Amino acid sequence: MELARRTVDAHTDAGPGEDGIHTMGAAVMAADYRMFAGVNLYHFTGGPCAELVALGAARAQGARQMRCIVAVGNHGRGIIGPCGRDRQVFVDYYPTMRVIVPTPAGPRSVLAADLMPLTQRWTPEAGMNGLDPSLYQDPETAGPPIIRFNPRYLEVVRSGAKTRTTRFRDPVQPGPARLVFESDPEVVLSADVTHIRRCLVSELTDQDAQAEGLRTATELREGLKGHYPDLAGADEVDVITFQVGDRTGIA
Repeated sequence: MELARRTVDAHTDAGPGEDGIHTMGAAVMAADYRMFAGVNLYHFTGGPCAELVALGAARAQGARQMRCIVAVGNHGRGIIGPCGRDRQVFVDYYPTMRVIVPTPAGPRSVLAADLMPLTQRWTPEAGMNGLDPSLYQDPETAGPPIIRFNPRYLEVVRSGAKTRTTRFRDPVQPGPARLVFESDPEVVLSADVTHIRRCLVSELTDQDAQAEGLRTATELREGLKGHYPDLAGADEVDVITFQVGDRTGIA
Protein backbone atom coordinates (compact mmCIF):
# COMPACT_ATOMS: atom_id res chain seq x y z
CA MET A 1 0.00 0.00 0.00
CA GLU A 2 2.81 2.37 0.90
CA LEU A 3 4.70 1.64 -2.32
CA ALA A 4 1.57 2.31 -4.39
CA ARG A 5 0.92 5.55 -2.51
CA ARG A 6 4.50 6.80 -2.92
CA THR A 7 4.49 5.93 -6.61
CA VAL A 8 1.32 7.79 -7.56
CA ASP A 9 2.09 10.79 -5.36
CA ALA A 10 5.50 11.11 -7.02
CA HIS A 11 4.21 10.80 -10.58
CA THR A 12 0.62 12.07 -10.72
CA ASP A 13 -0.08 14.85 -13.21
CA ALA A 14 -3.13 16.26 -11.43
CA GLY A 15 -3.56 18.46 -8.40
CA PRO A 16 -6.08 17.73 -5.61
CA GLY A 17 -9.57 17.50 -7.04
CA GLU A 18 -8.33 17.71 -10.64
CA ASP A 19 -8.70 15.20 -13.46
CA GLY A 20 -5.54 13.81 -14.99
CA ILE A 21 -4.01 10.98 -16.98
CA HIS A 22 -2.05 9.49 -14.05
CA THR A 23 -4.17 9.53 -10.89
CA MET A 24 -3.92 5.93 -9.64
CA GLY A 25 -0.97 3.92 -8.38
CA ALA A 26 -0.69 0.19 -7.83
CA ALA A 27 1.82 -2.21 -6.33
CA VAL A 28 2.08 -5.96 -6.71
CA MET A 29 4.09 -8.38 -4.56
CA ALA A 30 5.57 -11.40 -6.32
CA ALA A 31 5.91 -14.83 -4.77
CA ASP A 32 9.54 -14.09 -3.91
CA TYR A 33 8.44 -10.93 -2.03
CA ARG A 34 9.80 -8.49 -4.60
CA MET A 35 7.45 -5.56 -5.19
CA PHE A 36 6.70 -3.69 -8.41
CA ALA A 37 4.68 -0.53 -8.98
CA GLY A 38 2.86 1.24 -11.77
CA VAL A 39 0.54 4.14 -12.50
CA ASN A 40 -2.52 4.22 -14.73
CA LEU A 41 -2.61 5.71 -18.21
CA TYR A 42 -6.11 7.10 -18.66
CA HIS A 43 -7.46 7.17 -22.20
CA PHE A 44 -11.00 7.23 -23.55
CA THR A 45 -10.34 4.02 -25.51
CA GLY A 46 -9.64 2.17 -22.28
CA GLY A 47 -6.10 2.99 -21.19
CA PRO A 48 -4.62 0.49 -18.74
CA CYS A 49 -5.40 0.69 -15.05
CA ALA A 50 -2.51 0.97 -12.60
CA GLU A 51 -2.91 -2.66 -11.52
CA LEU A 52 -2.34 -3.93 -15.07
CA VAL A 53 0.68 -1.67 -15.51
CA ALA A 54 2.16 -3.02 -12.25
CA LEU A 55 1.57 -6.62 -13.35
CA GLY A 56 3.30 -5.91 -16.66
CA ALA A 57 6.25 -4.33 -14.85
CA ALA A 58 6.54 -7.38 -12.60
CA ARG A 59 6.57 -9.73 -15.56
CA ALA A 60 9.18 -7.61 -17.36
CA GLN A 61 11.51 -8.00 -14.37
CA GLY A 62 11.21 -11.75 -14.09
CA ALA A 63 8.31 -12.26 -11.67
CA ARG A 64 5.99 -15.10 -12.62
CA GLN A 65 3.78 -15.83 -9.59
CA MET A 66 2.04 -13.03 -7.67
CA ARG A 67 1.07 -12.90 -4.00
CA CYS A 68 -1.03 -9.74 -3.70
CA ILE A 69 -1.92 -6.44 -5.36
CA VAL A 70 -3.40 -3.09 -4.31
CA ALA A 71 -4.31 0.22 -5.94
CA VAL A 72 -4.57 3.64 -4.31
CA GLY A 73 -5.71 7.05 -5.47
CA ASN A 74 -3.52 10.13 -5.60
CA HIS A 75 -3.56 12.85 -2.95
CA GLY A 76 -4.45 10.55 -0.07
CA ARG A 77 -7.65 9.08 -1.55
CA GLY A 78 -6.69 5.70 -0.14
CA ILE A 79 -7.33 2.20 -1.43
CA ILE A 80 -9.54 1.90 -4.51
CA GLY A 81 -11.08 -1.45 -5.43
CA PRO A 82 -10.31 -2.91 -8.87
CA CYS A 83 -12.69 -2.32 -11.76
CA GLY A 84 -14.56 -5.16 -13.43
CA ARG A 85 -12.01 -5.59 -16.22
CA ASP A 86 -9.15 -5.82 -13.71
CA ARG A 87 -11.05 -8.41 -11.66
CA GLN A 88 -11.54 -10.58 -14.73
CA VAL A 89 -7.85 -10.27 -15.61
CA PHE A 90 -6.86 -11.26 -12.06
CA VAL A 91 -9.09 -14.33 -12.17
CA ASP A 92 -7.86 -15.36 -15.61
CA TYR A 93 -4.15 -15.12 -14.84
CA TYR A 94 -3.74 -15.12 -11.04
CA PRO A 95 -6.93 -16.52 -9.44
CA THR A 96 -5.19 -17.20 -6.10
CA MET A 97 -3.51 -13.80 -5.88
CA ARG A 98 -4.82 -11.77 -2.96
CA VAL A 99 -6.32 -8.35 -3.62
CA ILE A 100 -6.42 -5.61 -0.99
CA VAL A 101 -9.79 -3.86 -1.13
CA PRO A 102 -11.49 -1.16 0.97
CA THR A 103 -14.34 -2.15 3.30
CA PRO A 104 -16.32 -0.27 5.97
CA ALA A 105 -14.12 -2.02 8.55
CA GLY A 106 -10.88 -1.05 6.80
CA PRO A 107 -8.62 -2.76 4.26
CA ARG A 108 -9.26 -6.44 3.62
CA SER A 109 -7.27 -9.03 1.70
CA VAL A 110 -9.33 -11.41 -0.46
CA LEU A 111 -8.61 -13.98 -3.16
CA ALA A 112 -8.95 -12.61 -6.67
CA ALA A 113 -11.45 -15.37 -7.41
CA ASP A 114 -13.65 -14.19 -4.53
CA LEU A 115 -14.11 -10.86 -6.30
CA MET A 116 -15.76 -12.70 -9.20
CA PRO A 117 -17.98 -15.38 -7.65
CA LEU A 118 -18.97 -18.23 -9.99
CA THR A 119 -17.11 -16.63 -12.87
CA GLN A 120 -15.72 -18.65 -15.75
CA ARG A 121 -12.00 -18.42 -16.25
CA TRP A 122 -10.47 -17.55 -19.63
CA THR A 123 -7.07 -18.93 -20.70
CA PRO A 124 -5.09 -18.30 -23.90
CA GLU A 125 -4.96 -22.04 -24.60
CA ALA A 126 -8.60 -23.02 -24.08
CA GLY A 127 -10.59 -19.81 -24.24
CA MET A 128 -13.52 -19.63 -21.83
CA ASN A 129 -13.56 -22.68 -19.55
CA GLY A 130 -16.37 -24.06 -17.44
CA LEU A 131 -16.25 -23.44 -13.71
CA ASP A 132 -13.56 -25.60 -12.07
CA PRO A 133 -13.56 -25.02 -8.30
CA SER A 134 -10.00 -26.36 -7.95
CA LEU A 135 -8.71 -23.36 -9.91
CA TYR A 136 -9.76 -21.07 -7.11
CA GLN A 137 -8.28 -22.83 -4.10
CA ASP A 138 -5.80 -20.79 -2.12
CA PRO A 139 -2.51 -22.71 -2.55
CA GLU A 140 -1.33 -21.52 0.84
CA THR A 141 -4.15 -23.35 2.64
CA ALA A 142 -5.26 -26.14 0.28
CA GLY A 143 -2.87 -28.98 0.98
CA PRO A 144 0.50 -29.29 2.76
CA PRO A 145 2.40 -26.10 3.61
CA ILE A 146 4.39 -24.45 0.83
CA ILE A 147 8.14 -23.79 0.87
CA ARG A 148 9.11 -21.55 -2.05
CA PHE A 149 12.40 -21.80 -3.96
CA ASN A 150 14.08 -19.93 -6.76
CA PRO A 151 13.85 -22.12 -9.90
CA ARG A 152 17.65 -22.36 -10.12
CA TYR A 153 17.53 -24.82 -7.21
CA LEU A 154 15.14 -27.23 -8.91
CA GLU A 155 17.62 -29.78 -10.25
CA VAL A 156 19.80 -29.98 -7.12
CA VAL A 157 16.72 -30.41 -4.93
CA ARG A 158 15.13 -32.95 -7.26
CA SER A 159 18.37 -34.99 -7.42
CA GLY A 160 18.84 -34.95 -3.66
CA ALA A 161 22.05 -32.91 -3.80
CA LYS A 162 20.36 -30.16 -1.78
CA THR A 163 18.52 -31.34 1.33
CA ARG A 164 18.52 -28.21 3.47
CA THR A 165 17.33 -24.65 3.20
CA THR A 166 17.95 -21.79 5.60
CA ARG A 167 15.06 -19.41 6.19
CA PHE A 168 14.70 -16.07 7.98
CA ARG A 169 11.27 -15.10 9.32
CA ASP A 170 9.65 -17.76 7.13
CA PRO A 171 8.38 -20.40 9.60
CA VAL A 172 8.00 -24.03 8.55
CA GLN A 173 6.60 -27.02 10.45
CA PRO A 174 7.86 -30.64 10.42
CA GLY A 175 5.85 -33.00 8.22
CA PRO A 176 4.56 -33.04 4.63
CA ALA A 177 5.34 -30.00 2.51
CA ARG A 178 5.18 -28.76 -1.06
CA LEU A 179 8.40 -27.39 -2.52
CA VAL A 180 7.35 -24.76 -5.05
CA PHE A 181 9.81 -23.51 -7.66
CA GLU A 182 8.65 -20.22 -9.09
CA SER A 183 9.27 -20.97 -12.75
CA ASP A 184 6.75 -20.54 -15.54
CA PRO A 185 4.81 -22.77 -15.10
CA GLU A 186 5.77 -23.34 -11.49
CA VAL A 187 7.00 -26.80 -10.47
CA VAL A 188 5.84 -28.50 -7.26
CA LEU A 189 7.70 -31.35 -5.53
CA SER A 190 6.23 -33.34 -2.67
CA ALA A 191 8.54 -33.51 0.34
CA ASP A 192 8.76 -34.16 4.06
CA VAL A 193 10.38 -31.71 6.46
CA THR A 194 12.33 -34.03 8.77
CA HIS A 195 14.14 -31.59 11.07
CA ILE A 196 14.22 -27.90 11.93
CA ARG A 197 17.10 -26.32 13.86
CA ARG A 198 16.98 -22.72 14.98
CA CYS A 199 20.34 -21.00 15.38
CA LEU A 200 22.09 -17.67 15.01
CA VAL A 201 23.44 -16.72 11.60
CA SER A 202 26.89 -16.68 13.17
CA GLU A 203 26.40 -20.32 14.29
CA LEU A 204 25.87 -21.74 10.80
CA THR A 205 28.41 -24.47 10.00
CA ASP A 206 30.27 -25.75 6.96
CA GLN A 207 28.06 -28.85 7.18
CA ASP A 208 24.98 -26.64 6.81
CA ALA A 209 26.53 -25.07 3.73
CA GLN A 210 27.50 -28.40 2.16
CA ALA A 211 23.95 -29.75 2.60
CA GLU A 212 22.80 -26.78 0.51
CA GLY A 213 25.33 -27.48 -2.24
CA LEU A 214 27.83 -24.85 -1.04
CA ARG A 215 31.29 -25.27 0.50
CA THR A 216 31.65 -23.12 3.61
CA ALA A 217 29.54 -21.38 6.22
CA THR A 218 30.94 -18.05 5.01
CA GLU A 219 29.63 -18.79 1.52
CA LEU A 220 26.23 -19.71 2.99
CA ARG A 221 26.05 -16.49 5.01
CA GLU A 222 26.94 -14.43 1.93
CA GLY A 223 24.18 -16.18 -0.02
CA LEU A 224 21.67 -15.47 2.73
CA LYS A 225 22.60 -11.80 2.67
CA GLY A 226 21.66 -11.79 -1.01
CA HIS A 227 18.18 -13.08 -0.11
CA TYR A 228 17.81 -11.08 3.11
CA PRO A 229 19.81 -7.81 2.85
CA ASP A 230 19.00 -6.79 6.45
CA LEU A 231 20.18 -10.09 7.95
CA ALA A 232 22.74 -9.75 10.77
CA GLY A 233 24.94 -12.27 12.51
CA ALA A 234 22.87 -12.00 15.69
CA ASP A 235 19.62 -12.83 13.88
CA GLU A 236 18.04 -16.26 14.24
CA VAL A 237 17.38 -18.47 11.21
CA ASP A 238 15.74 -21.85 10.72
CA VAL A 239 17.88 -24.59 9.15
CA ILE A 240 15.31 -26.88 7.53
CA THR A 241 16.16 -30.44 6.51
CA PHE A 242 13.81 -32.03 4.00
CA GLN A 243 13.47 -35.17 1.90
CA VAL A 244 11.89 -35.05 -1.54
CA GLY A 245 9.17 -37.63 -2.14
CA ASP A 246 8.60 -39.73 -5.24
CA ARG A 247 5.73 -37.63 -6.61
CA THR A 248 6.48 -34.59 -8.71
CA GLY A 249 4.25 -32.42 -10.81
CA ILE A 250 3.62 -29.14 -12.48
CA ALA A 251 1.06 -26.75 -11.03
